[in-house]
Amino acid sequence: MDVRCEKCKTAFNIADSLIRPEGSKVCCSKCRHTFRIYPSEDSEDFPRFKIAEEYQCPLYKSGDEFQLSGKKFLPPPDKPPCLILVKDVMKLILHKKEHRNEKTLFKCSGCTGHIRFGYKNILVKRYENYKDALLNLLRRFSIFERMSEENIREIILHLKLERFEKGDFVLRKGDFGNNLYIIISGRIDVLNDDYIRIASIGKGEIFGEMSLITGGRVGTTLKASEQTAALRISSDHFRKFLSKFQTLHMNLIRLMVQRMAEINRARIEEFSSGITGRLTEMPPPDLFQTLSIGQKTGVLTLKLPRETYASLSFREGRLIKATYNNTKGEEAFFELLKQKEGRFNYVPGLSHEEMNAPEMGEFMGLLIEGLRRIDEENRRFLRTVIPTLM
Repeated sequence: MDVRCEKCKTAFNIADSLIRPEGSKVCCSKCRHTFRIYPSEDSEDFPRFKIAEEYQCPLYKSGDEFQLSGKKFLPPPDKPPCLILVKDVMKLILHKKEHRNEKTLFKCSGCTGHIRFGYKNILVKRYENYKDALLNLLRRFSIFERMSEENIREIILHLKLERFEKGDFVLRKGDFGNNLYIIISGRIDVLNDDYIRIASIGKGEIFGEMSLITGGRVGTTLKASEQTAALRISSDHFRKFLSKFQTLHMNLIRLMVQRMAEINRARIEEFSSGITGRLTEMPPPDLFQTLSIGQKTGVLTLKLPRETYASLSFREGRLIKATYNNTKGEEAFFELLKQKEGRFNYVPGLSHEEMNAPEMGEFMGLLIEGLRRIDEENRRFLRTVIPTLM
């Protein structure tokens, strides 16, 4: 449903599914003003009212909102109905339709006190049906940019709504990725293996695309940080639309490139102040390359299985020292590239001696050579093992 802030008049959209029958509080994304909205069943025949002034009223206060919808009176949340006010509003609806604007105020008949109230109009536009409202929402999202209404409507037929309460786990690392999700309201946190937030995604953003495309399992855990609504589409249907609509395919590639750039940028920023993590989350080749590309100066310490330790020193992204067990230099670096488990800790800064130490060699050359050796070892292993299994 499209609504307009009652203070700054900014228009924005709220998913109908998140609006309770008794109304829901929302916060304007521009001025941060908080106000209450109601389901889209509200129409001009059943307008909402807001109390503008209050003089010793025993039930209501200024700012409260209410509605008379047919034969049903909807009082302000958690407050009882007032029969005097019900009669006043019924007369108003029957005889004063021509005065429906937000500036006109009306006075109740009163009891021990009285109030002055007026019409509240927050609906900007009404839609003929749910699909029209959904189309208006989705066409603003990056994943559907430059797509025709006809194509988006075809996709809408295969979208299912899912709602998550604050604290709900949306996906867990290791789950099978069978759906693509599009967030239409709320926020979702991306968590690492220690359940520490490493990113947050919100309205208009997608998730589940990597495992859906690769066919692999979900790589991170996602948890709703607030009440959230998302539209999901199955992997089979989404792949069909990717093949059918070239614009959708290009939009997805662009979003994935942007997300990878944001992740790499965040990693580089984190390394500026030091960071701790697991090699299962960030394998050695990626970890070492991030330090090199980010031109970092500092020491990377690795705690590996069996209580073994290793360290690498970088100066402006250049590798100047590597130690692992009883090995040093290139051989130590090549061995560390093979590691799959353990923890790492990066601390910026080098000693005076290391700042003047010679470079071990051109980093990318060392990395390529190390990966070549790993590949050769894997092939040698297969040549040795496979004949014994036949």
